[in-house]
Amino acid sequence: MRIPHIYQPSELALNVCVQLDDDAAGHIGRVLRMREGDKVSLFNGEGGEYLATLTEVGKKTVTATPYEFVDRCVESPLRIHLGQGISRGDKMDFTIQKSVELGITEITPLFTERRGVKLSGDRLEKKHQQWQKIAIAAAEQSGRNSVPVVHFPKEINVWLKEQSDELKLTLHPRAEHSIKTLPAPTHGVRFLVGPEGGFTDNEMHLTQEQGFVDVRLGPRVLRTETAALTVLSALQLQFGDLTV
Repeated sequence: MRIPHIYQPSELALNVCVQLDDDAAGHIGRVLRMREGDKVSLFNGEGGEYLATLTEVGKKTVTATPYEFVDRCVESPLRIHLGQGISRGDKMDFTIQKSVELGITEITPLFTERRGVKLSGDRLEKKHQQWQKIAIAAAEQSGRNSVPVVHFPKEINVWLKEQSDELKLTLHPRAEHSIKTLPAPTHGVRFLVGPEGGFTDNEMHLTQEQGFVDVRLGPRVLRTETAALTVLSALQLQFGDLTV
């Protein structure tokens, strides 16, 4: 039986009891219904993981004591930053979850001209927190020992103008280039995927001004939640940890 893999954002040390944060404690106590003496794997994003024994499982408090450090890394050698046009409903949640499973490093939700979602104030803050929690849960499920950063949403023109040495890509169904023809990235990849309505001509012009290269995945037009995951898989296959 697989030992539950739990994110604990605090310092971890062998033989030092640690009180798990509210999200981890709730998952262990209410969802998994674990008991004292059960084993878990803890990670804090600083590398490796700690095998630990649960020493207290209460309604509000869960503590664990690490007994072994495992220096294990399942991260891709290719750093990938996704700029994703914010989509409706649970499509954005799905994109974030699966991108983490496929090895994404960073995600920035983007406000685009054709966005179908209106977010601001407290609602935007809560949505951002929700997206980061989805990334944490996906990292736990997929056995990663680091949690990709979901940046606070920003306007697409601001994100496009950020200074970066990454290989910059824009997904476009009529592009001349394919991922197979790209040079091997030496400083990671930054790629842009539009919302359901796609990009406007003005936005496409901005991508070209900022050095983004249009790439295609084939002759068919993909849904926004399919596009990001297909690009990510293709990049991992071509340059990352899925290379064969």
